[in-house]
Amino acid sequence: MDQAHALTLADPRTGTPMTRPEAYESLIARHLARRAAMVAPFIVIVVGLVRGLDGALSAAIGLLIVAANFLVAAKILSWAVTKSVGAIYGAIFGGFFVRLAVLLGIVLALEPVSFIDVPVLVLTVAVAHLALLMWETRSVSLTLAAPGLKPGIGEPSKDKE
Repeated sequence: MDQAHALTLADPRTGTPMTRPEAYESLIARHLARRAAMVAPFIVIVVGLVRGLDGALSAAIGLLIVAANFLVAAKILSWAVTKSVGAIYGAIFGGFFVRLAVLLGIVLALEPVSFIDVPVLVLTVAVAHLALLMWETRSVSLTLAAPGLKPGIGEPSKDKE
């Protein structure tokens, strides 16, 4: 590709040229994981009061699984972005089904463990995924001028890889 047809990317915040686009998916995933950590004590305590110690432990494990799932999804997409458009589509589609299978495998592996409350674990994973995604929609910038999180949300100094 000649220089005239090369894509020049600029940092939307500073306007300086970038060699590689910022991994916005990782930024958003870390923000989601931080939010999961913020609500974890409340959820664990409430579930513990309702379902006992086993329920509290299962809720904590479920929240860890959810945070890890978001972070793994971001890593897969960050890798795919460096390859090709086809790799991005494959990572999105294939990654979803592989991660779903891994979640199922984790639940099935934890089912025989005596202190795991499986209904609480499954409900926590399902509800936490949806609730965190809905909560995050308020923080995501839906414009190409400033992709990723809305300006001023999150701490960029801590979000750099």
